[in-house]
Amino acid sequence: MSMTRKRFRRVAVTIEARMASERLPGKVMLPLAGEPMLQRLVERARRASSVDLVIVATTDRPADRIILDLCDRIGCPVHAGPVDDITERLLGAARRYDADVLVQLTGDNPLVDPGHIDATVALLHKRECDYAANNLVPGLPIGFDVRAFRVAALERSSILSSDPVDRVHGSYFLARHPELFSQAGWTADDGALRWPDLRLTVDEPADYELVRRTFETLHAENRDFRAEAVVALLRQRPDWVALNATVRQKAAAER
Repeated sequence: MSMTRKRFRRVAVTIEARMASERLPGKVMLPLAGEPMLQRLVERARRASSVDLVIVATTDRPADRIILDLCDRIGCPVHAGPVDDITERLLGAARRYDADVLVQLTGDNPLVDPGHIDATVALLHKRECDYAANNLVPGLPIGFDVRAFRVAALERSSILSSDPVDRVHGSYFLARHPELFSQAGWTADDGALRWPDLRLTVDEPADYELVRRTFETLHAENRDFRAEAVVALLRQRPDWVALNATVRQKAAAER
């Protein structure tokens, strides 16, 4: 058996979170069903059976002390690193908590499905690749994004690229260089979840209002609601979907 076929030593979810935001400052602390959005995402990520721990990856700025305090309150491991060099922030978290695989999430995507985390980690293992994701090709709603990769591959990417655009997105260099890093992807292959134009990421107040209504409606019925329930609800509520229909998704180079 090759080394890559052995069980991963430690799989960690990292959730990037900070208080600064050009369009919606403090968004990760906005409430969803009575608790901060970041806490709700931590809760959802912890339901993934393939994950050994969930780490909040924040910054060492004083403004982000509130995030450190939240993590202390809910018992969530945390790592504070550079503001704009997310590649190094993720590597710092991996070193601190001895992870050999990271699952990269962002704090403005609180509706990520734990099952999608498990599917992406399983694909990384099955295909023996460096990088696996559910957004290599369009299909799923914006905001369901899950990326899993080997820490060794991220370390190599850090050596190869000092481009600020690569580093502010963490694993971006891995994703855009399949000639250097082996990849595997999956996405919605039927009508149940296929809705690539649906915005479920929180960048602006209109995004938050849509996500808040969706989360609180489904959470009241089942705290472990999944992606299928999100999409099914919103297919019945075009008035909610219209709330953020004009919000533009920034290109990677704009961030």
